[in-house]
Amino acid sequence: MTTLNWHRILDLDELPEGRVTTISVGRQTFAVSHFQGTYGALDNACSHQGGPLGEGSIEQGAEGKCWLRCPWHGWDFDPLTGQSPGGHGDGLETFPIEVREDGVYLGLEEEAGRMRSNSDVMAETMVNWGVKQVFGMVGHSNLGMADALRLQEESGNLQFYGIRHEGAASFACSGYAKLTGRPAACFTIAGPGATNLLTGLYDAKVDRAPLLAISGQIDTQVLGPGAFQEVNLIGAFNDVSAFNHTVYADSKHGEIVSLAVKNALLTRNPVTLVLPNEVQELPNPEGKAGEPEGRLAALDVAPPEEALAEAVAKISKAKRPILIVGHGARFHMESIIRFAEKLHIPVLTTFKAKGLIADTHPLGCGVLGRSGTPIASWFMNECDQIIAVGASFSNHTGIASYMPTIQIDFDPMALGKFHAVDLPLLGEIRRTFDLLHAAFPDEAKRSGLREEVAERWRIWRDEKASRRQDDAGQGINAASVFGAMTRQCQDNAVISADVGNNTYSFGRYFETSGDQAVLMSGYLGSIGFGYPAAMGAWAATQEDDPKFKNRPVWVVTGDGGFGQYMMEVLTAVKYGMNLTHVLLHNDELGKISKEQRAAHFEVWKTGLHNPNFADYMTLCGGKGIRVTDPAQLDEALAEARDYDGPATVEIMTDALLI
Repeated sequence: MTTLNWHRILDLDELPEGRVTTISVGRQTFAVSHFQGTYGALDNACSHQGGPLGEGSIEQGAEGKCWLRCPWHGWDFDPLTGQSPGGHGDGLETFPIEVREDGVYLGLEEEAGRMRSNSDVMAETMVNWGVKQVFGMVGHSNLGMADALRLQEESGNLQFYGIRHEGAASFACSGYAKLTGRPAACFTIAGPGATNLLTGLYDAKVDRAPLLAISGQIDTQVLGPGAFQEVNLIGAFNDVSAFNHTVYADSKHGEIVSLAVKNALLTRNPVTLVLPNEVQELPNPEGKAGEPEGRLAALDVAPPEEALAEAVAKISKAKRPILIVGHGARFHMESIIRFAEKLHIPVLTTFKAKGLIADTHPLGCGVLGRSGTPIASWFMNECDQIIAVGASFSNHTGIASYMPTIQIDFDPMALGKFHAVDLPLLGEIRRTFDLLHAAFPDEAKRSGLREEVAERWRIWRDEKASRRQDDAGQGINAASVFGAMTRQCQDNAVISADVGNNTYSFGRYFETSGDQAVLMSGYLGSIGFGYPAAMGAWAATQEDDPKFKNRPVWVVTGDGGFGQYMMEVLTAVKYGMNLTHVLLHNDELGKISKEQRAAHFEVWKTGLHNPNFADYMTLCGGKGIRVTDPAQLDEALAEARDYDGPATVEIMTDALLI
């Protein structure tokens, strides 16, 4: 005889006569009804399409007979026997109920243990490959995979962050990857959840940031006829993904995740896996989880000796060489700076590479190009040899195509991509610069260039001091905002910058120091990137990697960019994310207004209606501070910086004083 475990599910007067409700016990749910003094319990899923019977209604039929009606499509069932009046379906499983003095009890056999599934194999493989952070939303078409991720989180192998919009999930993964060089995962349901990822995925693609996107999908057998939330996700992801596959019942589930993460790491691109609903929960007790051992080769490839010798000769002949560092060099700066210091070569960065050499370094010249400093422009104009490394030569960078150029990169397609260069040098960046460093004697340094860098900085800092006095009565100028941020921001901070005039001003006026790291939406230039990318960066600071552990995280946005993902403040509060947010509030999409004026159009539809963002931040559970006077800036930024949790300093700024 089977032994039942009895569970008290209701008080005696809790469920009114003629009503049905949903009761959960462990992982099971039941439709429990009460009619004419009798209780019944059925499996909660309608045999038609799984409708939740506990949300249905009790209706009386002929001869006093009652029926439990499914809320989705109206199928009827006897609430005591589970049988249907029309005989359609196989009926529903019933469960014993007892009414006792202290309540209503449900009798259940001991629940079977959870069986390892396809999703478990995939989640274990993700962990083995070092995926430690997942941002996403749990929903009806990804529940099997969500349960596998739950087990990994409970085991301490990863952290799952439930976001408020899937676009924030992909931006968070992009920010995480740009900081660490490793993939995080974004996780969504079929249909709109998956399509909401696309902007963040494209941001990662064009900036060469690895990430893993996992989307639920409707059941395989209904693909094609136009089922609810059916979207051709493989088609939707095809252009943005370096590895884009549907996972089937007979797939090698550990291997497909291994191939996905390997592609993300080696191509530095997003990869996508689409999981049909029914595939996720299929038992797979013997499935082998994948792992990276033996799957990745060392990448520190040296350049050809002849090409290296030619580079040494060209650099030796140059009297005023400069180094231009792009985003692709971000993990190799120790070797690059060591080389620059040996030869006294000024170092400029592209905008996306801001901060890779500190502006306080004796050879650091700041950003070149549209958001750059006059220091970088001066050395570009006065140089006789460019050494460009990890740079794409985008039209925004300002690298002069007519100057003699040595281009160093680990990607052969990046060399001479937009125009011919004098010497394309293929090699892993750190290895190449270590070899260049060894090729020059200690006395190879150029005299006077450090002093020239210092003089150019003096001229520019005097100019910035003058601009901090500007006041048209419409708000605080950007030079003052970023002067104060320069003083208050920690030397090891990670700074996520959004898109707009706030970002151009940040590039121009904020001076990096120490080991600060800057993240931005580079080639996509997507407004809204800043806050969710900072969430991804903060997740990295919670890991044990000493390069990132416990580093402070700052965010710079305008009111337009923050408005796109401002509900993610609730995510930051929920998970205790320590984010210091500098918000430039001018009630305008100022960058667009500027472009309209430059193109001789009327300024139109760029005005914004905003709340008091400081009050909004406080209402959400964080800390909000509003600044209306430049004299308040340092104190407000320091207070936000020292607050343990998400804090926003809302600064009322002049849209024209950028």
